[in-house]
Amino acid sequence: MAEAKRQLLTVGAFLIVLVVAIVLYAAGVIEWTLIFPLVLAFFGVWLLALAAMRSGSTQKYERGAFSTLSMGLLFIAVGGSWYLFSFNWLYSVAVILIALAALAIVAAFRHK
Repeated sequence: MAEAKRQLLTVGAFLIVLVVAIVLYAAGVIEWTLIFPLVLAFFGVWLLALAAMRSGSTQKYERGAFSTLSMGLLFIAVGGSWYLFSFNWLYSVAVILIALAALAIVAAFRHK
């Protein structure tokens, strides 16, 4: 039952992220080519919040909090690096490397 509520929350969060990206495009803040990277990055932030919610209670056969956290970090890294590629490709490389370093640090603390 809790998983069904989280899935409904995720659908709602995705729709809000999509609306935010469309409003940013309509306001002229971003170009239309940057809508998808922005949606990826913002949805990655939602996955980090979802991982925090899952850390307290996990059920059998459910994705763990660490898996959700790592997927969120990768979404943020891919979306952020795609967005920053429009400025300079070195920023994209830096974002990917920072995300991999953060994932390695979190994995190291997980396996004390």
